[in-house]
Amino acid sequence: MESAEESPSTALRPLDVCNSIRERTIAENSLVILLQGLHGQVTTVDLRDESTARGLVVNVDAFMNVRLEDVLYRNRRGQLTRLQDLFITGRNVRYVHIPDHVDILKTIQQQLEKIHRVRNFGGQGGGRKEFTKKKKS
Repeated sequence: MESAEESPSTALRPLDVCNSIRERTIAENSLVILLQGLHGQVTTVDLRDESTARGLVVNVDAFMNVRLEDVLYRNRRGQLTRLQDLFITGRNVRYVHIPDHVDILKTIQQQLEKIHRVRNFGGQGGGRKEFTKKKKS
């Protein structure tokens, strides 16, 4: 877990779908897409060392690395620290609290639709496909 300086743009940017094919495939086949759907929400992340971080979700990648802004970090001794930006590696995440107002099924479906739009952005007739057809020999 690392703390970083304030990002150049404090305005919330829309969450991009994972860049690589590998990340999109991992996200599509796991519940990490639910966490990616929490973009722009305030949530609490419990860490393996029994500390917690509560902040605004800026980014979650396919490996469950989480970036939070405006964070209230509580270490395992109970001491509170306010941080502008916090990056948590996926291996340190124990639990992510899903806010009560989030519709889990709807969030997952929306994230899957985003991935499928990227995967097949050319539509039915033309355009580039992510997975090319095998050539017949």
